[in-house]
Amino acid sequence: MTYSPVLPISGYAGWSFLKRTMDRQTTAFNAQPSIQRDDAYFREKIGGVTTAEQLVNDPRLLRVALGAFGLEGDAANKFFIRKILEGGTLSPDALANKLTNKQYSKFAEAFGFGNFSTPNTKLSDFADKILAPYKTQQFAVAVGAQNDDMRLALNAETALPELAKSSASPLAQWYTVLGNPPLRTVFERAFGLPVSFGAIDLDMQVETLQRRAMSSFGEGSVAQFKDPEKLDKLVRQFLVRSELEANATSLGSGQVALTLLQSAARFRPARL
Repeated sequence: MTYSPVLPISGYAGWSFLKRTMDRQTTAFNAQPSIQRDDAYFREKIGGVTTAEQLVNDPRLLRVALGAFGLEGDAANKFFIRKILEGGTLSPDALANKLTNKQYSKFAEAFGFGNFSTPNTKLSDFADKILAPYKTQQFAVAVGAQNDDMRLALNAETALPELAKSSASPLAQWYTVLGNPPLRTVFERAFGLPVSFGAIDLDMQVETLQRRAMSSFGEGSVAQFKDPEKLDKLVRQFLVRSELEANATSLGSGQVALTLLQSAARFRPARL
């Protein structure tokens, strides 16, 4: 039996409902047979994996491994994933460190194939460290199948405090936001930035985000989102703007249809 998250309404009101019922819903989601099978298989097999090649050649293990970092869309790119894992993260020239999406470097670092003679897969608590975010991500994916804005909000609630608490410099934290597509979308929409924003110079993008953050939250840093109240305000801004944009689009389409119907009525031939 497959469990589908309950999302009776959209927007911030829907988000509030999801938050209130999160514990109950995630417990039900994680109890479904497919998640339980993934859990059991990963725990049984991952300790015997010592190379990146072994991991990418086991589709079930790879699906969980990638899913824990929101990279499940790359499951078919075995050669690419193997190169990322084998290159590790210790060298600035490592492939994982060159990619804009920093989830790849987190993925490579977590498994440690390219960093240590003995990978992290041999650690006794390794399965727990991968399965916990995997289940969180899978629930978010299931939510996103019904409402992608909710998925983005869930991702921000998990990823942003982690980034805010990191030792990276203030500028590096903003560059990480820009290199993380889900987080980037949340900030761009929360700040009302246009689609063309991504085409401007990268340094100018960072400066713009800092100014908008200062205007909205009183500080220009990512580090401020360690504060749950500021994080909630960001998510609320994102969801409210998303709903307004969706309503505007719907209203625009409806207005076009109404105009066409009115035009058709004006030019309808008179009955004889």
